[in-house]
Amino acid sequence: MEKNSKGTQSKTEIISIDGHSLTLNQIEAVARYNRNAELAPEARTLVQDSARTVLKLANSEQAIYGVNTGIGIFASQRIAPEETIRLSRNLILSHLVGLGAPFAKDIVRAAMLIRANNLAHGSSGVRPQLIDILLDMLAKDVTPYIPSRGSLGASGDLAPLAHLASVFSAPLDDDPEDYSGQAWSRDQLMSGAEAMAAAGLTRIQLGAKEGLAITNGATFSTALLALACIDAVHVLRCAEIAAALSLEALLGVSSAFDPRLHNARPHPGQVEVAFRIRELTKESDLLDADNRVQDAYSLRCIPQILGPVWDTLSFVKMVVTTEINSATDNPLIFGEQAFSGGNFHGEPIGLAADYLKLALSKVGSLSERRIFRLTAQHTSAGLPPMLVAQPEKAGIYTGLMMLQYTAASLTLENQALATPDTIHSIPTSAGQEDLNPNATTAARHLTEVIDNLWKIIAIELIVAAQALDLRLQSMPQAKPGVGTVAAHKYVRTHVPFRVKDSPFAEDIEALTKIISTGDLIKIVEQSLGGS
Repeated sequence: MEKNSKGTQSKTEIISIDGHSLTLNQIEAVARYNRNAELAPEARTLVQDSARTVLKLANSEQAIYGVNTGIGIFASQRIAPEETIRLSRNLILSHLVGLGAPFAKDIVRAAMLIRANNLAHGSSGVRPQLIDILLDMLAKDVTPYIPSRGSLGASGDLAPLAHLASVFSAPLDDDPEDYSGQAWSRDQLMSGAEAMAAAGLTRIQLGAKEGLAITNGATFSTALLALACIDAVHVLRCAEIAAALSLEALLGVSSAFDPRLHNARPHPGQVEVAFRIRELTKESDLLDADNRVQDAYSLRCIPQILGPVWDTLSFVKMVVTTEINSATDNPLIFGEQAFSGGNFHGEPIGLAADYLKLALSKVGSLSERRIFRLTAQHTSAGLPPMLVAQPEKAGIYTGLMMLQYTAASLTLENQALATPDTIHSIPTSAGQEDLNPNATTAARHLTEVIDNLWKIIAIELIVAAQALDLRLQSMPQAKPGVGTVAAHKYVRTHVPFRVKDSPFAEDIEALTKIISTGDLIKIVEQSLGGS
């Protein structure tokens, strides 16, 4: 991010949200790089008009769900106009049932921005102040402590969003107990009230419908999925680099990546992956050096396996981009009318998360199979067993044998996590909410799949680098491809060639952290002539 001469964020860098045009890259910029956002003027007008309509409806004879009625099974219970503010406050307090470890701060920040943008759509009936306080908290680095367990993703992420609202919502004047949850003020965890005060922010009393509007929407599920889409791009590119490194170490057959072959079955992802593998291995003397007719699937079918993952990711990005730019609470206000519906239901997000974690689990399975081939003597095209650097001491040394065990364990865990969560449902609210999406669990499991996948890819890079070193010792005249040379050098700057048995755990963890920054992708792209 560019800084002005004082090192602070310039006005031109502030993201303007209007409920319709927020991007995944902007979400990442706010969630992870502390970029600021503000409500667009035209959106502010629409939001204000919608809030006025809600005040009229609250005082009318017409029953409006969650405005002048109770919620859930209490929808038939009328609420007096003077009690609408109490209803909003009570809704927050009664929904504080989240459990477990907190969501990571970038997930919470992403959720805050997404919720602000959902409300900026202008159909939720909230005041602009509610959106402003969320954006002010982001700007002042106030991050609520949000337990990660306890949401079904319908009627939205109720408990997580209530924990969020507890931090910035003020109690009623006659409320003897001011519960404000917890929040980080920068890096210090304290009560929500203390965090807001430390940042110079004033908590607000929630008005008519605002308690419902802030909690109604699969916002944390969406935040998890949005950042997972960003991370999936990086992990897939690293998976391709690791695949190319393994392909060269195993003297792979290049014809499997010929453009004519892939143009005959032109799935976009498949064609693109084949192109990138050709680029990574261009000028290689190692490919085809074994005179094999064809390879095992884990080498030959890299484009056909990774390609559909890219295509799945493209679909998921479309789903989540639509969701972050939607009005997702209930009821919604159009003109002078309120319409009850189910835009809060997390099914689109839950299904998309299930699709992506299923696809990404295949990436780990593919990588683990190559790790196996590299370490098993009968499948490695003549490499030493377990990549022991001194083959005559095999048995005394076990080489990289155990890395495949760890990769296999992580792969099995991902295969279990990839089981669809959205097929499971338990009715809630006395059966009124009779089919729940389980979207939040699906999205949480997706992030776990990605975390494991990073480690599997790091292991393949370590194993493939060792294999390539050993291959070049036996073929000193051979030259790897341009991209694989850069990838190999990168791995070697962080993980040394192993002559003797030694611990690998710290190397795996360190390389996982480093490659997840995007550094490896950048260096390899530069070697191929990219910017």
